[in-house]
Amino acid sequence: MSKILGVSTVLPGYEYTTEEITEAADRLWLSHVEPEVRRMALKIFKGAEIKKRHSAFPLETVFKNQSFKEKNDLYIHAAIDLAEKALRKALAESGTHPNELDFIITTSCTGFMIPSVDAYLVDKLGLRKNIKRLPVTEMGCAAGISALIYANDYLKANPKAKAAIVSVELPSITFQIDDFSMENLVSTAIFADGAAAVILAQEDDRVGPRIVDTDMYHFGNTTHLMGYELRNSGFKIVLDRDVPDTIQEHFPQLFLPFLERNKLQVEDVHNYMFHPGGKKIISRVEDYIGRFGKDISDSKAVLNERGNLSSATILHILERVMAKPHAAGELGYMLAFGPGFSAQSLLLRWE
Repeated sequence: MSKILGVSTVLPGYEYTTEEITEAADRLWLSHVEPEVRRMALKIFKGAEIKKRHSAFPLETVFKNQSFKEKNDLYIHAAIDLAEKALRKALAESGTHPNELDFIITTSCTGFMIPSVDAYLVDKLGLRKNIKRLPVTEMGCAAGISALIYANDYLKANPKAKAAIVSVELPSITFQIDDFSMENLVSTAIFADGAAAVILAQEDDRVGPRIVDTDMYHFGNTTHLMGYELRNSGFKIVLDRDVPDTIQEHFPQLFLPFLERNKLQVEDVHNYMFHPGGKKIISRVEDYIGRFGKDISDSKAVLNERGNLSSATILHILERVMAKPHAAGELGYMLAFGPGFSAQSLLLRWE
């Protein structure tokens, strides 16, 4: 199976504390709404348990009334810039030359562009003309793990190849100024911009995590739970209130059988990496995993320090885990949820 040679993350230039975002939202957006809506919004912002977040745009731009075209033009420019920075960083840190790449996967669900961002990366980094490209655009927060699964499948069939994954998300530009639904309030309170890149290979002797097994679990009859509605004002988030309960209900079915088929118990895994979603979801997962004496502190730390970066989040968590010392044989489990509704799982072993 494939080995992860390196993970690199990039955050855009605007950094804001929750207090700064709350003040800007109150001043630029909530000042003319009903008092009850304003109180609810400010409560959600302050209770999200996120310390700070990054944006590719100043808050005056985020909270501005813009058309879908205006937002998407901003998305395209920022996505190309962040994706290029993330891939250059990952290549440099893994000691990989751009022309060594045989396959590139890009993930993003917060804007729309044809050609996809990977086409621009081919030109900007001088990638090979015969490189295989796969844009993954509609799998939401799960796409970071989806990309790892697809890269691993490609490398199993092409053991001498090298692959790159680039996740770039700009959810701040999906903000809806005329929407005071709970979905938009929660989305504004937790999502943030950022990018990440991963380099993988099959035949490599350096110490690092190797992919042992992968899985995709589809909940069934749950397409209404999560996604985007495309409007003239851009992407309006769909985030059903039943998402945390649905995850909790299905968690044993998607989690334990995956470990069991690898002849493992919960206690055997050293590093748990879960896409944190928001406070409700991560607290449910934490309660469950805590019964086995395990924690998800790295997932909580990324949520607290960077917010929910959609598909890039799980790769930010992976970078944090990989920065720590690991003994040969240590195991890691990664899990992320996305539209469909689905869950993507991945098992790692350090060697």
